[in-house]
Amino acid sequence: MKIQYLGHSSFFLHFEEGTRIVTDPFGDVGIPMPKVSADAVTVSHSHYDHCNVRGVRALLVLDSEGVFDVRGVHITSIPCDHDGAGGAERGKTLAFRFEAEGLTVLHLGDVGEPCTAEILSRLGKADVLLIPVGGHYTIGAREAKKYVEGIKPSVCIPMHYKVKGLTVDIAGAEEFLSLFAEVSRAQTVTVTEPKGETKIILMERTGDVG
Repeated sequence: MKIQYLGHSSFFLHFEEGTRIVTDPFGDVGIPMPKVSADAVTVSHSHYDHCNVRGVRALLVLDSEGVFDVRGVHITSIPCDHDGAGGAERGKTLAFRFEAEGLTVLHLGDVGEPCTAEILSRLGKADVLLIPVGGHYTIGAREAKKYVEGIKPSVCIPMHYKVKGLTVDIAGAEEFLSLFAEVSRAQTVTVTEPKGETKIILMERTGDVG
């Protein structure tokens, strides 16, 4: 399985059998959404920086709670709170689990609720964790670290953080990265099997794909 980072909370997941999935395509946030085509696009919630499905050439849109199968990829969406007040401030968001090739990828959407045993039980374990770290609208750096410690992925990739040009009012990834002894950087991440201790990878945004 190959992962490319489109920016903000949007990733391009390319599975061995050829299935292509895009997560949370963004609208006008100050950085361009790459041109991309896919078999399916997942939407964690309806805020403009996560639901630009018109920006993706996709056969299927998944934006509700449920269990789905897309060309050999088993997908489960899990409701989470978008804030620390039980959803009273910003409503709900969906986390998405993608299972294929003996691997599980977990995209946490705009999760804002504190890390507890209850939410960890709902989310389950994952080999690859895609997690927001920029705070304000989601969990911040230190709460994100608790999720990493609870989920124990082989690979953790931060998302939803401030970069040059981004107009969304969130923090950068620096505080989150500072909480770990080692961080690597990559433009493409290929995962073939689970491996030991968590590896933190800061991804570079890619151009048009699909």
